[in-house]
Amino acid sequence: MRLLIVEDDAALARGIIKVLRGDGLAIDHVTTGEDALAVMKTEPYSAVILDLGLPDMDGLSVLRQARQANITVPIMILTARDGTLDRVHGLNKGADDYLSKPFAIQELEARVFALIRRGQGKPEPVLVLGTFRLDRATGAAYIGEQILELTPRERSVLETLVTKSGSVVPKARLTADVFGLDDAVAPNALEVHIARLRRKLENSGIEIVTVRGLGYLLRAA
Repeated sequence: MRLLIVEDDAALARGIIKVLRGDGLAIDHVTTGEDALAVMKTEPYSAVILDLGLPDMDGLSVLRQARQANITVPIMILTARDGTLDRVHGLNKGADDYLSKPFAIQELEARVFALIRRGQGKPEPVLVLGTFRLDRATGAAYIGEQILELTPRERSVLETLVTKSGSVVPKARLTADVFGLDDAVAPNALEVHIARLRRKLENSGIEIVTVRGLGYLLRAA
């Protein structure tokens, strides 16, 4: 899963990025509204965290322009403006959630993952396919009752495939979901993660199938 953070406070952005990358999310970070609109038009984000006090334009203007451009990604406003009318105004402009500063990082994490689930059309916190379960609230994965040890990036790949189980996920889309713009990505990086996941999923009842020329498909074996 891939997230965009639009925040010009460098220290705050670093803290959020550190935590959410630890949760297995790929993170892109920009500091201006203009850059935010540019990448939102071209990159497949699962959610956006948007500060209102940006140096070049108000975050509400970014939000309005994004919605006018039919950008439907879930957007959370993150701001020090905590009045009731501020929250109502932000939500009425097209925001999906609103979190006031200062905030507890655990609440931010929970809200981000709730936004991602709703954006996928799968609001339930636990994904199930055959004997496989992925608890998206905790990041824990299981085959039956056995814990499946996954790296954050392996979990991200598998989560994308599970949310689209039974459908082919194009390689380019899967790569875009898992790696951020600043990640150093080797040409075969995705294939390496797929190969490791296949080994870990042996005898699990689910399998990752390569659909030549198209992408990957997760299905019950």
